[in-house]
Amino acid sequence: MIDLRRFPDLWRRLDVTVRDLPFALSLIVASLLPALHDNGTQLGDLPGRPFDTAAVAVIVLECLPLAVRRRWPAVCLVLVSLGFALDQLRAYHLVAGVALPVALVSAGAYLERHRRVTAILLSAAYLSLALALDRLGSTEGPEGYVTFYLALVLAWGIGAWLRSAWAAEAERRRHVAETTRMAERTRIARELHDVVTHHVTAMVVQAEAARYLTAAPDRLDATLSAVTDTGRRAIADLRHLLDLLNPDHDEAVRRMPSIGELHTLVEQTRLAGQPVEFTEEGRPARSAGSAEFVAYRVVQESLTNALKYAHGSRTVVHVHFGEKEITVQVGTDGSGSRTGSPGGSGRGLAGLRERVDALGGEFGAERRADGGFVVRARIPVGSPS
Repeated sequence: MIDLRRFPDLWRRLDVTVRDLPFALSLIVASLLPALHDNGTQLGDLPGRPFDTAAVAVIVLECLPLAVRRRWPAVCLVLVSLGFALDQLRAYHLVAGVALPVALVSAGAYLERHRRVTAILLSAAYLSLALALDRLGSTEGPEGYVTFYLALVLAWGIGAWLRSAWAAEAERRRHVAETTRMAERTRIARELHDVVTHHVTAMVVQAEAARYLTAAPDRLDATLSAVTDTGRRAIADLRHLLDLLNPDHDEAVRRMPSIGELHTLVEQTRLAGQPVEFTEEGRPARSAGSAEFVAYRVVQESLTNALKYAHGSRTVVHVHFGEKEITVQVGTDGSGSRTGSPGGSGRGLAGLRERVDALGGEFGAERRADGGFVVRARIPVGSPS
C-alpha cells in the first residue's frame, strides 16, 4: 500500500529544477490552447498576429527557462525576457507573457551577484523594446509604458523582499541555534562542576586525612575505603550525566539526583571529616518538578564549599518542604581549617543562582560575622525544567 504521507518528503528531495519543471510545462500547455490565443499581455497595442509555428518557438523560449529559475535565475531571466520581447514585437500576445513577472520575482529572490547591473541592463532592454514597438506603429502612450515598467519593478521588488525575509529568518534560526548551543554548553559545565567538584573535593580531603593515620591502621583502612566509595559514586554520577547528554536515553531524567538522596549526600560529607547536622521538615510534593533537583544541587554545592574552605567546621543543613516552595539553608562556622583544600573558581555559586533564578526563586550567599558562610535558597515547587 502506497503511503501518501511520504510524497511531500520525496518531492522535497528532488532536484530544484525537476520541481520547477511542471510549472513551466503547464504554462506552455496553457499558451498552446486555442481558446487562450491572443489573450496574453499586450504591450504596444500592435495588431495581433495569427498563431503560427514561430509562436510555438516563442512560447517555449518564454516558458521553458522557468525550470531553472531558482538554479540559474540570471539565465532564466535573460531567456524569458528575450522570448517576451519577440512575443510583443510579433504581436502574438501569448499567455506565456506571464513568465516574465515570474522570472523577475525569481531573479529578485535568488540572484546572488551583479543584482544592480542586472537591473540596469534590464531597464535599458525595456527602453529599447519600447522604442522598437513605437517604430512599429505602437499606439501605447508613455503612461502605458511607464505603468508596465513599474509593474515589472514591483515584481523584482517582491523577489527582493522575499530574499531579505528569508535571510532574516535564516539569521534568526542561526541565532536561536547558537543560543541553544551556548545554553547547552553552560548546562553541561554546571552539571560537570556539580558532579565532579563535590566528589573530587571529598576524595582530596579524605586522602589528606589519610596521611596522618599511618599509626592507626583501622582508621586508615576506613578512610581509604571511603575514598574508594567516593570514587565509585563519582564514576556512577558521571555515567548518569553522560546518559543525560544522550538524546536517545529515556531513563536518564528519572535517575537525576533528587532531594530524597540528601541523606546519602550528608553521610558522604561526614565520612570526609565534615561534621554535618541535617534537619528535614515536611515531605516533597508530588509536583515538585525541577525544584527537587535544584534543591539537591544547592545542598551539594554548599557542602562542597564547606569541605573546601571550612574543613572540620560545624555545618548545619536545614531543608523545609512546603506546598508551594522548598527552602534550603546551609550554614558553616568559620573555625575550620583550610589546609590542603583545593581552590575554587566561584562558578558553583553562580551556577546555583542561575538555576534558582530560572525557576523564579530567590538565592543568597553571604559571609557571617564569625567568618562562616551561609547559603539560602527559596525554590518554587512545580516550576518547569
